[in-house]
Amino acid sequence: MSRRVRWAVMADPLECTFCWIVEGAADAEIVAADADVVVFLDHRPLFPGHCLVVPRRHVATLPELPDEDLVPYMRWVKHVAGVIPEALDAEGTFVAANNVVSQSVPHLHFHVVPRTRRDGLKGFFWPRRGYTDDAHRIAVAARLRSALGPPA
Repeated sequence: MSRRVRWAVMADPLECTFCWIVEGAADAEIVAADADVVVFLDHRPLFPGHCLVVPRRHVATLPELPDEDLVPYMRWVKHVAGVIPEALDAEGTFVAANNVVSQSVPHLHFHVVPRTRRDGLKGFFWPRRGYTDDAHRIAVAARLRSALGPPA
């Protein structure tokens, strides 16, 4: 069986971790949500405040996202990228999505990562600096929740 076929089999919404999070059947620190999108903290963050923006509808990759969902979805990606710097005292953000290759969960998701100069993120060398403990994770999520309303 080719790698592509195995990946496609894993894309079943019944087996999708992000679909479980969207439905509330799996734990995640959700920081914003509406009828189309859920935003939650990455469980293995590059830096505290690293968010994943996922459509509620199960699609594996960006090319599969229906055109009618593109604007509402990307509006959220843009909104999160705009709010994180002020909410978390960051200088900017790194925004990225993988399509199949390096996509650990076969459900479309954009990473929005807080950035500061000299934070150690260079090219594709990504040091992970997670939360010091659960209280730190909860505090970061609360700051984001407070700053993130619906996108304008």
